[in-house]
Amino acid sequence: IIRHVGDIGRMVDEFSSFARMPQPVMRDEDVEDIAKQALFLHEVAHNHVTFDYDSALSGPITLHCDRRLVAQAVTNLLKNAIESIDGKREEGGFGPDDMGNVSVSIVRHDGWLDLRVADNGKGLPDAERHKLTEPYVTTRSKGTGLGLAIVKKIMEDHRGEILLEDNLDAASQPNGAVVTLRFPSGVGAVVTHVNDGEGAVLKAV
Repeated sequence: IIRHVGDIGRMVDEFSSFARMPQPVMRDEDVEDIAKQALFLHEVAHNHVTFDYDSALSGPITLHCDRRLVAQAVTNLLKNAIESIDGKREEGGFGPDDMGNVSVSIVRHDGWLDLRVADNGKGLPDAERHKLTEPYVTTRSKGTGLGLAIVKKIMEDHRGEILLEDNLDAASQPNGAVVTLRFPSGVGAVVTHVNDGEGAVLKAV
């Protein structure tokens, strides 16, 4: 009963978040700090997953954005990545000594700033990936289908886009997913990649 009440509580929170999305309050924020704080919170809570952060950029990485909303978007993607890893482990996709991995990186290119969250989980479905950011579409039995829908709305408010792609291993085979939040450099510049398996590219402009 306690477990089911907890599940219901989380569902209510997601429905409330989706129904009451606030108007963004834009300020210049350190996007590296946003990403690292979200990563740290998950690292503390999930000791069965390794977490990495990498950025080739030096100095403060400034993004004109709503800090709370961008943090929520990154958190949703990290949560999806971890759940994908857990799902793969439950299905026997990892050996006894294999670790799930989530990596976050920030890259700037062609007027965009990409913040990437990559994992080696189950991956994305091949069919109709473009629907994954629609409300109530989910691949998990207990999912609400609102996590990526919330991220898409946040990206729309920031005039950005969300990209879903395969995470490819050294042999160019899918091994996880990459989800990208992409903000134009004049408004905000972030791309978040969640690597969990099978690729997709979705734009939320």
